[in-house]
Amino acid sequence: MMRWIKKLWIGCAFSLLLLSAGCGARNLEQPYEWAQQSFSLPFEEEADGRAQGFASQLCVISPDQSWDETGVSAEAAAVFDCFDKQVIFGKNPFERLYPASITKVMTALVAIKYGNLEDVVTVTQEAVITEPGATLCHIQPGDTLTLEQLLYGLMLPSGNDAGAAIAVHISGSIEAFAELMNQEARALGATGTHFMNPHGLTDPEHYTTAYDLYLIFNEALTLPKFRQVTGTTAYTANYTNAAGEAVSKEWKGGNWFMTGERPTPEGLTVFGGKTGTTSAAGYCLIMASRDQEEKEYISVVLKAGSRPGLYDNMTEIIQKIVN
Repeated sequence: MMRWIKKLWIGCAFSLLLLSAGCGARNLEQPYEWAQQSFSLPFEEEADGRAQGFASQLCVISPDQSWDETGVSAEAAAVFDCFDKQVIFGKNPFERLYPASITKVMTALVAIKYGNLEDVVTVTQEAVITEPGATLCHIQPGDTLTLEQLLYGLMLPSGNDAGAAIAVHISGSIEAFAELMNQEARALGATGTHFMNPHGLTDPEHYTTAYDLYLIFNEALTLPKFRQVTGTTAYTANYTNAAGEAVSKEWKGGNWFMTGERPTPEGLTVFGGKTGTTSAAGYCLIMASRDQEEKEYISVVLKAGSRPGLYDNMTEIIQKIVN
């Protein structure tokens, strides 16, 4: 019996030795064969049998790329061709900046992905936002709305109160929802991003980059409901307050290209987007547009000096699509 155990021990040790040696060796004459693997991975196989990389369907900025920044005064800006997977323009695309209410793109993405839009949500005390200048959709504790209605309150009037109500409904707390937002950001490769809240009010640990916002917005556009909400310029919400009384509010979007307050460059149509403004973040805008061939583009401007300047900067960079 002892001899058998000794042989078994020697055999296991020898197998482990071979395994460790194999892990350390690089036998380039016996390359990895994708076709031999029977398990499933989140990659598509290319014609030559190799797996497509994570970024194969994304616009990627190479280290040696540079653009003429003339006419772009904002701290960061970028334009991405979603059809041909090309970067048309970039200025400081990886600089970490405050996103203000552009944060709400991720809030909407998480709400649609993890929530039931038909859920009836009772607004809690966490939705009371008292910070001066904070944008609100003016819901109150005890109001009952659907999650879908809250999405419109989040994205059109940029309601910080709607963001808080969504966060508490989905995750139980602002903090837990922020962690879910960060989880989604990491999954998308948005490694320069960290969220502390669902609305974008200033926090030293709440930041992102122009490139990461492209990754997040690009993912959000895969959701039909997000396209519907972000493409709406006015919405009437009918719901009930704490006293059981009927309430009706009209919410309007703030993207000047979509409301007609600023002309869109000829050959382009803006079909969605999100603005954001705080004293720390400056004036910010991310949006989606399409050309006459129905090709889609994502453009972002961060930390412009004024609201008119924001649209001057955005006009300047999206003109590069058609010029």
